[in-house]
Amino acid sequence: MGCVSVSLPTPPSSEPPPRPVLGHRVALWWARRYAFGRLPYWLLTRAAVVVAVCVGLFIAGGVLMGWGTAYELLIGITSPAKADPQWAAWPLSVAGWAAIPAFIGGTAGYLITAQIKKHQARDLDTVIAELRALTQPPPEAGDGNT
Repeated sequence: MGCVSVSLPTPPSSEPPPRPVLGHRVALWWARRYAFGRLPYWLLTRAAVVVAVCVGLFIAGGVLMGWGTAYELLIGITSPAKADPQWAAWPLSVAGWAAIPAFIGGTAGYLITAQIKKHQARDLDTVIAELRALTQPPPEAGDGNT
């Protein structure tokens, strides 16, 4: 009787699989943005561009005109006509006059919309019952029912 040799499969290595390449990880991260709520999604996609442009203009203005002058132009204290160089002062002034208030208004709009939606989720019959209870006069203290 002969001996039968059986070869066992080699066990898999205990090393983890290789990490995805950077481009694939970035693509996965960017695709997850749709899972965010409305405000984080807006801040990540639309508002990030506005903030990046304003920061870039402020840094350029700070380097070219000085940080104090760039700040005064951004918040509207100084006229861009009085700053030098004017080609850098006007975009910074317009960003401070239009883009930053639009960013703040957009953020406030999303926050207010979220609060309104929370209150709209109440049942209409419950709200009507509460309003009817508010319109009824309070019971008299001496009506004899006590």
